[in-house]
Amino acid sequence: MSTLFSGGGDQSGAGGLLQTLYGGGGQQGVADPSQSLQALSQAEANQTQGIQATVQQPAVQRAITQFTAAVKSATSVQQLLSNPNFLQVFLTANGLGDQTQYTALSQKALMSNPNDANSLANQLANTSWQSVVKTYDFADKGLSVIEQPQVISTIANAYAEVTWRQSLDATTPGLSDALTFRQNASGITSVDQILGDPVLRTVVTTALGIPEQIAFQPLEAQEKAISSQLDISKFKDPKFVETFTQQYLIAAAQQASTTSGSTQDLASLAVQAQGLVV
Repeated sequence: MSTLFSGGGDQSGAGGLLQTLYGGGGQQGVADPSQSLQALSQAEANQTQGIQATVQQPAVQRAITQFTAAVKSATSVQQLLSNPNFLQVFLTANGLGDQTQYTALSQKALMSNPNDANSLANQLANTSWQSVVKTYDFADKGLSVIEQPQVISTIANAYAEVTWRQSLDATTPGLSDALTFRQNASGITSVDQILGDPVLRTVVTTALGIPEQIAFQPLEAQEKAISSQLDISKFKDPKFVETFTQQYLIAAAQQASTTSGSTQDLASLAVQAQGLVV
């Protein structure tokens, strides 16, 4: 890591990176990590067609239709925010898809006053809440923003895109986050920005080999874990972003391979246990 992310390190291409990771004769965690890099290039090249195809999927069309109907039939913000069909599409499209199960929290956060530092949205670690609240401002503007046809269309398209991105992870672990990271990396200006964004946090900590448990440490410890290994200003360099993204994809593939192996081991033990019981 020190040669890849330190101030005076040489940033090589994919070949050099792969040689560094796998050329030492150690055991490889992934059979062919170059497949992840190829998948990233293909996904970027085929993004428009991929999203268009996703829009045509029955499940996606049904979700968007239900979302649109929920918005058009709503008579109050409270009614709209209590509709699971609305929340599923709305939160997913705005990068908060993992929060759809927390209905009460979502309702309270979305009704936050964006100008109140003590409001729930401004207290949550995920800064996406703050962005969403400022954009739609349900507390002050009610349904006036969300009811606009252009806004409904934008959310529907974003939902289809997120759904497409998530489908990529089924064959290439981490590909969805890698795409998002590459698009937003040049705008990273601080470690706190990384920690406050789930995708950026995942990509950076995975690439640097920082365990997920760091989230339970004080903020200062989390900041140091990243800043001690990474010069944030280098994200302005497209070549560095390319190399960093490659590092993330390889690490994500290794994690998926390890998890898969562990799952298979547990399954084998379960079968053996059943045999013993019988």
